[in-house]
Amino acid sequence: MTEDLSGMTDTALVLPAPAKLNLMLHITGRRQDGYHELQTVFRFIDYADELRFDLRQDDRIVRYAEDFDVDESDDIIMRAANALRDAYRASGIDTPGVDITLDKHLPMGAGLGGGSSDAATTLLALNHLWGDALDIGQLADIGLKLGADVPVFVHGFAAFGEGVGEILAPVELPDAWYVVVVPPVHVSTRKVFEHPDLTRDCSAIKICDLLQTEWRNVCTEVVAAEHRPVSQAIEILGDLSADVAGARMSGSGASVFTACADKQQAEQILKKVQANPVMADWTCFTARGLNRSPVHQRLGIEP
Repeated sequence: MTEDLSGMTDTALVLPAPAKLNLMLHITGRRQDGYHELQTVFRFIDYADELRFDLRQDDRIVRYAEDFDVDESDDIIMRAANALRDAYRASGIDTPGVDITLDKHLPMGAGLGGGSSDAATTLLALNHLWGDALDIGQLADIGLKLGADVPVFVHGFAAFGEGVGEILAPVELPDAWYVVVVPPVHVSTRKVFEHPDLTRDCSAIKICDLLQTEWRNVCTEVVAAEHRPVSQAIEILGDLSADVAGARMSGSGASVFTACADKQQAEQILKKVQANPVMADWTCFTARGLNRSPVHQRLGIEP
């Protein structure tokens, strides 16, 4: 689903929660606290969940979602909303309640950042509806406590990420369309980063050398070895796009993508993907690469 940037009122707001791709992912070390030092390139794409926010007359926060098997107590959307409300209350600001309706399209455990994007859109939307008391930096700090990928969605620009992914430098990436294939498996990020065979000693690169560096995703070998459908996706999409860019995995998986010069080229490759019997029933789509989040465009947040 491409983003639906429908209108807003003083009490209601509908916004997308766009997916992201990790165009590369290197691990340069492991910290004493168990977290990994990363270098990655984040890019948004115009494929998204959709969230609707309706202010209530009371102070309750209620989530509505069909075909979404995540309990409210575990839902990062609810955690984001409650964390933001706590921050407002700590500043002495009362907030009205809100009904949050999720229209879920991004598959979970696919390396597309769906949960993190949902959380970021929730923070941005409620901050807007509650009076913009916090700035982007404060929202990103709240987001980081929810997940390492949340800050990039809060900041809303394509970025070179370092640290655990929260140290962000804007990058301007060339126009591109992508074919994305999502194998029917759920990949645990925690298990990937705990795997003994994961490469953790990549040489650090500088942002000025980014375009001269070979991009790869060091999680790929671990995930492909554990999940046969991922290795199939890499092999098949790689063969179909061999004269374009080959295939890479996003994040810790399971989604696999290839970059194309334009929409027509992407759609041609997608037809071949969908005709392949292995991937006939998989989630497969084309998407346009974005250097700025559609959420920020809709809310008028400057880069």
